[in-house]
Parts: sequence; C-alpha cells; structure tokens
Amino acid sequence: MAAKKLNIKDKYRLLTRDLDWEFSYQDRNKAFPFEEFEGIKITDWSKWEDPFRLTMDAYWKYQAEKERKLYAIFDAFAQNNGQLNISDPRYVNALKIFLTGVSPLEYQAFQGFAHTGRQFGGVGARVACQMQSIDELRHVQTQVHAMSHYNKFFDGLQDWSHMHDRVWYLSVPKSFFNDARAAGPFEFMVAIGFSFEYVLTNLLFVPFMSGAAYNGDMATVTFGFSAQSDEARHMTLGLEVIKFLLEQHEDNVPIVQRWIDKWFWRGTRLLTIVSMMMDYMLPNKVMSWKEAWEVYFEEAGGALFKDLARYGIRMPKYADIIEKEKEHVSHQAWWTFYTHGHAAGFHTWIPTDEELDWLSEKYPDTFDKYYRPRWELAKEMEAKGERFYTKALPQLCTTCQIPMLFTEMDDPTQISYRDSIYKGDRYHFCSDGCKDIFDDEPEKFVQSWLPVHQIFQGNCGGPDVEDILRDYYQMNVGVDNMDIKGSPDEERWKKWKGVA
Repeated sequence: MAAKKLNIKDKYRLLTRDLDWEFSYQDRNKAFPFEEFEGIKITDWSKWEDPFRLTMDAYWKYQAEKERKLYAIFDAFAQNNGQLNISDPRYVNALKIFLTGVSPLEYQAFQGFAHTGRQFGGVGARVACQMQSIDELRHVQTQVHAMSHYNKFFDGLQDWSHMHDRVWYLSVPKSFFNDARAAGPFEFMVAIGFSFEYVLTNLLFVPFMSGAAYNGDMATVTFGFSAQSDEARHMTLGLEVIKFLLEQHEDNVPIVQRWIDKWFWRGTRLLTIVSMMMDYMLPNKVMSWKEAWEVYFEEAGGALFKDLARYGIRMPKYADIIEKEKEHVSHQAWWTFYTHGHAAGFHTWIPTDEELDWLSEKYPDTFDKYYRPRWELAKEMEAKGERFYTKALPQLCTTCQIPMLFTEMDDPTQISYRDSIYKGDRYHFCSDGCKDIFDDEPEKFVQSWLPVHQIFQGNCGGPDVEDILRDYYQMNVGVDNMDIKGSPDEERWKKWKGVA
C-alpha cells in the first residue's frame, strides 16, 4: 500500500515540532531554567500555533530572493547618484537618527530573540524566535547598506555604532532594549514581539519609509518594502504570543497586563523621536504625528484591545495621557534638540514659514497657542546673530532616560516632574508612567546609566562639552552637528543641485 501523502500541516509538524527531543537523563527544568521564574504558567506547549508554517528550507529560499532584488536596487541607486534626488539636505538628518538610534536596536533584537528562543520549552516557539532572530540580523545589515551610500557624501554617518553606545540622547533607545533583554523570556516576547512589533511598529516603520518615498530616498524605501514580509510574520508572532499566554492559564492575565502597561509606555516614550522626525525633519511631509497616532494606535490599537478584552485584558494604563500628548510631544522634542543642536550628532533648524503654517493647520488647538511663539522668537534671535543654544545639561528621567521635556497635560506650560525615594536616594521621572515602572522594579532601574550623571562624574572624557563631543562621542564638532545653515552638508548639496 502506498504511503499516505502528508498535508501541509503534518509536513510542517514533521519538519519542526518532531525534531524536539525528550530528556532521558536530565531534568527538563534545568534545560529551560528561565521558563518558570516570571510566574507564567504553561500547561500545553503543543497549543502554540504558527500561522505561516514556514520551514527553514522555504525561509532561506524566500529571503535569498528578496536579497537579490534588494541589492540590485541598491547598486542601481549608487550608480545613478541617488543622493542627488533627495528633496533637501535636511532630510539626511532623519537617516542619521535612524542609523544611530534604530538600526542598532535591530541588532539587539537579533540577540534578544536568539537568547529568548533558547529558553522556551516549546519547539514551535523556538523555531519562530529563530526565524525572527535571523530576520532582525538581516534588517540591520540591509539598513546599514541602504544608508552607506549617503556616508560618501554627507557628514555624521561615519561612526554610528560608537555613537549608539555613548551619545546622550541615544541612551533612550539603548536603555529600552537593555531593559527588555534583561527581563525574562516571556516579558521579552510581550515587550518586543507584542507591544512593539504588533502594537507600535507601524508608528516606526510607516513614517520612516513613507517619508523616504516622499523625499526621493529610494534606497530606504526599497529596504522598507523588503522588510515588510518579515514584519508581517513578526506581528503575527507577537499576536500569537499574547493569545497563547492568555489561553494557557488565568494566572497569566495580570502578569501580562502589567507587562503591556509597562512596554506600551516605554514604547511610546521611545517613539517621541519619530514624532519629531515626522513633524519637523521631513522637508516633504507625509502626515502629522497626531494623525499617525490616531490611525495606527487609536483606531488599529483600539480594535486590537477590544478583541483582547475577552481574555480580561484592558487598554494599556495611561493610554488616555498619550492621547493628549499627541498634541505636544513632537514640538517639545524638536525644541529640545534645536536648543541642544551643538551636542547632537545631526543638524537642526527653525521650521520655514510654510512649515509653521502646516503645523498650525495640523495642530489647530495647541501649536499657535504654545509653540509658534517660541519659533518666532528663535527666528528673531537668529536674525540678530544670537542663535540660541542651551549651555546646561538637562535633567534625565531615570526610567526612559529622556530629558525632562514633557509637560503636564492639564497645563502645558509646566514641566512634568515626579520622584521616588528608594533606600535613601531620590530618583526623578518625566511622568507617572515612568515612575510606576521604577516603583515596580526599583532594583533594576537604580542601575540606569544616565549620560548626564556620568558626564558630571567625569566618566565621559574631558572637562567641558566640546571635549566630550570630540573625544568621547567622536563627533566632528561644527561639521556633524550645529545648525543646518552653512553646514558642509548643505553647501555640498547646493553645489550638486546648482542652487545659489
């Protein structure tokens, strides 16, 4: 009798799940020591479902085809001097933020998923994490290659890896992943696989890739398209993780809810840098941060959490605060970087009159009232040769490590300050959300490596700011940073374009 042909599901199970092993001479708990210490209860790993059912053989085939197409376009972009097609030299500064702030996170995700996958007793979860780990490594490599062409013509892209480890504002994304990777495997999956990949990733990738398209950067656009099929799998894995945990045991629900609250807040704080990129750094605008938040979180995220309500999951804590902050965060962040432009690794500028009018249109209730007067004053000072730079170092939030730039939502003229005392020391926070996270895990966050504190302690090089920028951050002071007007980046671009 001929052997029965396997269906796709059985074949996938044979090629993945059935490669697992039984423990004949070792305790299974010793093989997976991190599986229980977070309090998560798993009753049946076989209930894990992989909607894509992708085997490694198929995975390599699909990815190799994407790589061939991607690098062919990169080569064509370079051969045709693609840097000449960007809308304005200001746009390249968005790439500098992406390369120094986001691309290293892809590498941390690669390491995180590789480690986390090893800790799961279920082979289905291990295979899924393995594929995502390889995806993340591919992403950082393709991002670096996509932007390497610009390094030949613009300043500030040359030392991105060094900058990520040392520069003050880059401690924000770095601390985000350090926090996640220092957590247990299930919290890591909720933090990155669900909260960021599923709930918030569209607020990161769509603005950057759409912004690239609107501003003539076809190298970054092409990378974005190449990554989309990977991101589809990542989002599906994130949703599967959350539903699997909630269905396994009712005791998991409060633990997962606490993680969702934490990582939603940490994720939205991290996205502050994306908000300012959308509203201020793109010469050709895509949409406002406020519009993006309403589409990708309030509508899409709202529908998601309605679906999860049947498991006992509610909207993340302080989502109502973020709904109010969408009117303010981009303006507050860009003003902070404008006034600290001498200490950043990219150029800053005052919005043009047309851009100020666009912001007034997009933020009719807040921009003209709170923020336009600042830019009008900045223009007056610059016209008199008094371009304003902050001389002091900012106070940082112990949890998210962002400077204290956020305001009270019931009074946007007042900076938001919170504090907690732990073992006799006082710690400062930008919000109730960050304070709550600290109070839940103080032993973890008292170890925060805060750049301003380290500078004052003499751990970051010389005695003044320029020494730190030059020797510790390895910036070319006055070339990589300061105002865009008169910068080598702007002058070279004008020469290429024949602009007087």
